[in-house]
Amino acid sequence: MKTKAASPYGRGTGVSDPVDIQVGRRVRSRRDLLGITQTELAQALGLTFQQVQKYEKGNNRIGASRLAQIARFLDVPVGYFFAEGNLADGLDRATLRLVYAFAQLPPALADSYLGLVTAAAAAGGGR
Repeated sequence: MKTKAASPYGRGTGVSDPVDIQVGRRVRSRRDLLGITQTELAQALGLTFQQVQKYEKGNNRIGASRLAQIARFLDVPVGYFFAEGNLADGLDRATLRLVYAFAQLPPALADSYLGLVTAAAAAGGGR
C-alpha cells in the first residue's frame, strides 16, 4: 500500500496552496470589477470581512458550497475561479482601468464616448 507524501501546503505549514491563492485572486478581481466591498460580500455570505480577506489572500481555503455561494453572488460560474492564463485577469484589470478612467470624465464627454463605443460595438458585430 502506497503512503501519500505530506503536502507542503495547508494547515500547519504556513504556506497557502497556489490553487487557493488563484481562487482568492479571482474572487477579489470579480468583486472589485462589480464595485462590491469586502464588507458587502461578507454580509451577503454571513461572514466577517476578515474571513473574506483571508479567502482573497488564499490564507483560508474556500469550501465547495461556499465557493458556489460566492459564484452566485458575483454572478459567475464556479469555473470562473479556476480559469487559467492571464487573458481573463488581464481583461478584468483592463475593464477596471477603463471604468475608473471613464468615471473621471466630465458627463458630456462621457456621454459622447459612450455613444461612440456603443456604435462601434454594434458595427463590429461582436467577436
